[in-house]
Amino acid sequence: MRWYLPALLVFVGTIALWELAVQSVDTQGFPLPAPSAITAALIDNWAEGRWPIGKSAAATLMEALGGLVIGTTAGVVVAGLTARFVTARELLLPLAIGASAVPIIAFAPLMNNWFGVLNPLSKMMIVAVLVFFPVVVNVTRGLTQVEPAAIELMRSYAASDTAVLWNVRVPNALPYFFTALKVGTTLSLIGAIVGEYFGGSSEVLGRVIVQSASALRFDVTWAAIIVGAVTGIVLYLAIAAIERVVIPWHASVRTVEP
Repeated sequence: MRWYLPALLVFVGTIALWELAVQSVDTQGFPLPAPSAITAALIDNWAEGRWPIGKSAAATLMEALGGLVIGTTAGVVVAGLTARFVTARELLLPLAIGASAVPIIAFAPLMNNWFGVLNPLSKMMIVAVLVFFPVVVNVTRGLTQVEPAAIELMRSYAASDTAVLWNVRVPNALPYFFTALKVGTTLSLIGAIVGEYFGGSSEVLGRVIVQSASALRFDVTWAAIIVGAVTGIVLYLAIAAIERVVIPWHASVRTVEP
């Protein structure tokens, strides 16, 4: 029996127990609606209404993806420099570590002030900062932690540094790169939604969560939260699928026969 069948049964059972508990117990004043109420709120507010969740999710997704691209690109460039030059490693790695230590709630107002509260670029830059550090660390490890025997073999063939890079170091770094992307997909949505708490268009998930909770519409709040969570799961699975296509030879993606 495959793993997803028991997981599906557990999920369905949890939802049923949740519904039964909310319907059976007086939850007046407790912000935990029944699954049926959340589903109804999601359907009613998906395309229209005061809080259009579908349109808001699309806008937040674009901010997350834009920041993911910016942060990943910058991280790969910095990782290449740090792996190649010792001086760059001493200068850039402390900056990457420092950027990762800045909390989102302190960084988000700065980005909104620099790029504009209503500008999606401010949220993208928040995401880029979050994604930057794991990409730098993982790609740097992949480029530097290469089997010495492979390097010696390439040198015995009189291979240039460029040939060693593309034939040894880059293939070795690809699994590390996809690991960083998997981490970055979840961080990107977290960064975008948290950044939206501090201002932005009313049609983004962060503002929908804040405004609906302020209006005591917790069914809408939970519907927006669930949409954000499902979006993150889908992004993660998409990266995992791309990883299987790009590096099918790696042990982490090979299927183990029973």
